[in-house]
Amino acid sequence: MFAKVPRTELDSRMQRLRQRLEQDCPDWRLLIVTSKINQFYLTGTMQDGLVLIPRDTAASYWVRRSLQRAEDESLFGDIRPMGSYRDLAAALTSVPETVHLESERVPLAVYQRLNKHFGFRQFASADLSLAATRAVKSAYELERLEESGRIHQRILEQRVPGLLREGMSEAEFASALYPVMVEEGHHGIARFGMHDTEVLLGHICFGESSIYPTSFDGPGGNFGMSPAVPLLGSRQRLLRAGDLVFVDIGCGVDGYHTDKTLTYVFRGQLPAAAIEAHRRCVAIQDETAALLKPGAIPSQIYGRITAALDNDFLQNFMGFSERQARFLGHGIGLHIDEWPVLAKGFDEPLQENMVLALEPKKGIPGIGMVGTENTFVVTPQGGRCLTGNHPGLLAVA
Repeated sequence: MFAKVPRTELDSRMQRLRQRLEQDCPDWRLLIVTSKINQFYLTGTMQDGLVLIPRDTAASYWVRRSLQRAEDESLFGDIRPMGSYRDLAAALTSVPETVHLESERVPLAVYQRLNKHFGFRQFASADLSLAATRAVKSAYELERLEESGRIHQRILEQRVPGLLREGMSEAEFASALYPVMVEEGHHGIARFGMHDTEVLLGHICFGESSIYPTSFDGPGGNFGMSPAVPLLGSRQRLLRAGDLVFVDIGCGVDGYHTDKTLTYVFRGQLPAAAIEAHRRCVAIQDETAALLKPGAIPSQIYGRITAALDNDFLQNFMGFSERQARFLGHGIGLHIDEWPVLAKGFDEPLQENMVLALEPKKGIPGIGMVGTENTFVVTPQGGRCLTGNHPGLLAVA
């Protein structure tokens, strides 16, 4: 029913993960993968289960539910049924004192159950190794990202203008947008790695809604449905002539996401200062994209770009008021927020076929968030855009 991730692709991922573990954790002996996204990356399916990766023997995938679906979907070499964690521990000839885990993903209760049955003394983090392995995309992955980019561009540049009508609410617009996205080929979900982060589509905002504060670690804002559900869009904020429309949404194919923001001007014109700020954000995106080459250092790119910005422009850049994001772009793939990040502290060189979303944006009081976002592949010639090059502020009559 579904296309399976090729066995050669799965084997390559496992081999590269082992190589990265050797680099980051030379003394590692056993990695236990619990998160469904990393399970999918390594096996081609995501079930209620665990992937055991011993250093000296082949990996195995233990599935509580659904074993049938795992066997139907996955070409992974060793899939076994699991009744409880006791089954996994019994299959190992020995358990090292230190076990590597996804420290950003494992709840304390799961850790305690693992420790009860495996009996290890301590854990070490494998998060960097997994993130760095996933950061470099294969040809198989790039095909899905490129298709997502084409769909994303078509939705935002061709379909959205026809959905906007005066008097509709943000919630109505979002409700009209979602089926269009699925119709065009979007896989239906926007996945984030940030802990306890819920996202339906992204930020869908009219006017000042796009600079309203949120807990989300990004430059944009939104009112949302209510304090209990600060997502999707407001039922009260209605579209008016002259509004800036800000649409920052994820799109995806077979689990792989692109990220794109496009702005629209609905039946009117923005002040000249807002237009100029927007154009400058687009120029920053283009300048940053040109630096996305193998060997470039993310923190140095961030420092170079931000050092060239004057204090007046930096006010409300990458956010609004005191709520400003401290990055210019982020890796993207099975999660919208992946490694690496164009920010301070990210000092490992970029590699060819890493994929990053660049999103320079600036909040304008009384207007909203101007700027842009597109998804780029790292190449020797600089970033290659997957999501189109429309400059934004698309006029909607």
